[in-house]
Amino acid sequence: MTQLRFLLNDTEIALTEVGASDTLLDHLRLTRRLTGTKEGCAEGDCGACTVLSGRLTEDGALIYEPINACIRLMASCHATHVVTIEHLRGPDGGLHPVQQAMVDHHGSQCGFCTPGIVMALYGLWMTNPEAGEAEIETALQGNICRCTGYAPIIRAALAVGAAGGQTQDALARERLAVAARLRSMRGSRVSLARGGDRALIPADTDDLAALLQEEPGATLVAGATDVGLWVTKFMRDISPAIFIGHLMKEIVVENGTIRLGAGVTYSEAMPLIARHLPQAAEYWSRIGGWQVRNAGTIGANIANGSPIGDTPPLLIALGARLVLRRGDARREIPLEAFFIEYGKQDRQPGEFVEAVLIPLPGEGDRIAAYKISKRRDSDITAVAAGIAIRVEEGRIASARLAFGGMAGTPRRAARAEAALLGQPFAAPAFDAAGRALAEDFQPLTDMRASAAYRATVARNLIRRFWLEQSEPGLPLRLRQSEEA
Repeated sequence: MTQLRFLLNDTEIALTEVGASDTLLDHLRLTRRLTGTKEGCAEGDCGACTVLSGRLTEDGALIYEPINACIRLMASCHATHVVTIEHLRGPDGGLHPVQQAMVDHHGSQCGFCTPGIVMALYGLWMTNPEAGEAEIETALQGNICRCTGYAPIIRAALAVGAAGGQTQDALARERLAVAARLRSMRGSRVSLARGGDRALIPADTDDLAALLQEEPGATLVAGATDVGLWVTKFMRDISPAIFIGHLMKEIVVENGTIRLGAGVTYSEAMPLIARHLPQAAEYWSRIGGWQVRNAGTIGANIANGSPIGDTPPLLIALGARLVLRRGDARREIPLEAFFIEYGKQDRQPGEFVEAVLIPLPGEGDRIAAYKISKRRDSDITAVAAGIAIRVEEGRIASARLAFGGMAGTPRRAARAEAALLGQPFAAPAFDAAGRALAEDFQPLTDMRASAAYRATVARNLIRRFWLEQSEPGLPLRLRQSEEA
């Protein structure tokens, strides 16, 4: 197939000239003149470009999620329903209830960010009509507003949620028809080009394996929460690009192991994290903003090899393994072995991350995950830590401590672990582990943090773990500046 097909509001779009680097935001504003969707940061940070993306799940259900149009590459829109602010309407054809609530509660001042905020709240209103203030704040993590201070926006969200009316919404009434139209667009490989700028969309994972053998140097694009910035900020040529965000969505829990397909997004994994790894639920909710969590995938967060990726420290601490695939051949490796050095991973030409295998914690396991960043929400990590310790009869039987932001790769702290092993589960062991970190890491200074800050923070996170575990009721929710 040589057509990109998707629904845009109430219109079916079919395009033959599409390049790998073409963005949804440019298409909306420049080609379709749907200018309610704004360009602010062009890096998925401010939320002014938020639209809804409707897609079919593995079981055939249609779900709508807020995403950032500025870093959503056009090829990722295949067989989806893109909904912009212009499509919103109330039952009488006037303002949508979310829009009216924003008017009634004075939730807009300069107005630039307002369409993106409305779309995020629309997504929340549809999926969680009884959302409280905490859920609303989480939904707005990826929307920056410099005018209102958010209080009137939250009041608007609470009011419209309490008012109900979701069953009368256009997207609810049209859901079956839209799902059928999207289903008809799926099923075969799509090859697109604009000049020499090529985009390829495999039909399924087997097709991806075959395609990567044909194009071993291709750029793999999942949620584009990183690759999108290569295009918008660095003007990099990513062609040919293979778009895989619709693939590898399996989530299986059996035989003491969680198996996550590489294409599972942070949002899709969140219920599983809350159920099986509740100690990491708050950490998980701080990965990007809601829009980023709806697009970004766990496999891509690992595969790009970033030393400050959010998931590797936690997953390494848990003893996760990777399934790598090339053609029909598969191999398993420990996640920590995947990262060789900065910019280099154990992945051969034509090979891709297919799944992540995570052992479930056992009796006596104590788990924690921490993220330190300049801004609490929707910010890039300065230091991240994953800690998994097993205590048996009062002594530390095993210890896995992994850190991000402390070296050229996410890495375990071998000397700190050695300081803990066999020791009584008591403060002196953790003090010794904190001191041993100086032998494990010599962090760098960059725009996010100084080397001294990172070293101090990492040491204090070990101390924080001990305090939380020894006195579970101790109030440790400090401002990030105090954590260091």
